[in-house]
Amino acid sequence: MMKVVLCTAMMMICGLVIGGEKMGQNIRWLGHSSILIEREGKNIYVDPWKIKQGKADLILITHSHYDHCSPEDVNKIATEKTTIIATSDSLEKITKGVKKTISPGTEIDLGWVKIVGVPAYNINKQFHPKSNSWVGYVIKFSDTSIYIAGDTDFIPEMKKIKADIVIVPVGGTYTMNAQEAASAVNTIKPKIAIPIHFGDIVGSKADAEKFASLVKDVQVKILTPER
Repeated sequence: MMKVVLCTAMMMICGLVIGGEKMGQNIRWLGHSSILIEREGKNIYVDPWKIKQGKADLILITHSHYDHCSPEDVNKIATEKTTIIATSDSLEKITKGVKKTISPGTEIDLGWVKIVGVPAYNINKQFHPKSNSWVGYVIKFSDTSIYIAGDTDFIPEMKKIKADIVIVPVGGTYTMNAQEAASAVNTIKPKIAIPIHFGDIVGSKADAEKFASLVKDVQVKILTPER
C-alpha cells in the first residue's frame, strides 16, 4: 500500500527504519528544484535558486537554465573550497569553488560520497534536448543512495536506476507530469519518493498529491518548501 507523509521543510528523513537500519539523511526542499542534503557534517546543495543563505560543501547543478544554474545563488553559499559539480555549460557561469565537470555516465568519488551523472532529457518536448548531455544525479553514500532526476521526462535510462530515495519533478510542461513521474517511481521501486519542481513557475501541490495517489508500494513524502 502506498503511504504519504506530509513534512515541513525542517523535518528530516532520518528515523525511518528500513531493513533494520536508520537512514541518516536530512533532506530539505528549498523550493522549485532546490534541495539541501545534510550528511557527514556536510551540506550538499542541488540546483540552488532563490536561496536565502547557507554554507555549501558540495553543490550539484543539473543544467544551465537560470532556475537551476544561478551564479548569484551559488555565490551566496559557496566558498573557494566548495566543490561544484556541474555540466560544462553550467560551469562556464560559475566563478567560485573547485569546479568539476560531469556528464551522463561520469562518476566522481569525493571519498565521503560518490556522485554519478545520469541522463536527463525531454522525449516529447524541446526544452531539454538529449544532445545537451544534461544530467540528473545518483548520490551514493556508504549506506544509502539518492536519485535526483533533474529536468527530465520518463526516459528509458530510468529503468536501470537503483536508489533508496528518488526525487522527481512532477510539475509538467518542462518535465514529467504527476502521472509520468509516478510511472518512473513505480519502475525504479525506491523506498522513498519525494516530488519537487512544482509551486514555482509550473505546477502546484495538487500535482504532488496526484503523484502520491498514483505511486504504489513506496512511501511518498510531500515536503513543504523552506523559502
